[in-house]
Amino acid sequence: MNKIISLMIYLLITLSSFGQNLITELDSILKSDQVDRMQLDDIAKKYGWESKEMLAHWKIIENNDSVNLKKVKIILDENGWLGADIIGEDGNLTLFLVIQHADQATQEKYLPMMREAVKNGNASNSDLALLEDRVSLRQGKKQTYGSQVGRDPDTKLYYVRPLEDPDNVDIRRNEVGLEPLAAYLIYWQIVWDAQKYKKELPAIEILEKLQKQ
Repeated sequence: MNKIISLMIYLLITLSSFGQNLITELDSILKSDQVDRMQLDDIAKKYGWESKEMLAHWKIIENNDSVNLKKVKIILDENGWLGADIIGEDGNLTLFLVIQHADQATQEKYLPMMREAVKNGNASNSDLALLEDRVSLRQGKKQTYGSQVGRDPDTKLYYVRPLEDPDNVDIRRNEVGLEPLAAYLIYWQIVWDAQKYKKELPAIEILEKLQKQ
């Protein structure tokens, strides 16, 4: 009995140490992922979105993303998509953010893993929705939840990128724990009108194709 108790204590200490080490590493990755992105609006207001200062700043972000992705890939490949019970809420969020900011091939690789993690309670359904949208658009499909916003290079106005079934988007968003689309789009100064959007959608799809050329 004493041996069993000793083994259980050893396992608990080992798991606790394992989780704490990952929490520390993921906390560092989260700061690296967010600190430069939080400066984007200020740089845009001062120099403009197409300025050389903005391009240089995006280069810094891309370099950091590359380093962070290598670290997160190791964590995911060795341990799977760990839940907040092991790596904390911030650590769990970090896994999503780094994959969300990755290239298409990487997103497609880990999307099934995140879907499984949601089923097991180890990832957020609302975070998964954002990744689903981004992957769908990169595959040339329409997004489901309206989370991805584009910007017209000529008018400088923001728009909702191609969206499937605009009339029922809020039903889908509610099912995964997202706020109504109208509230979400306030940040980009977009007034959501499903009927108007459906009329504008063909032009939006053309704009998207032109930007990919």
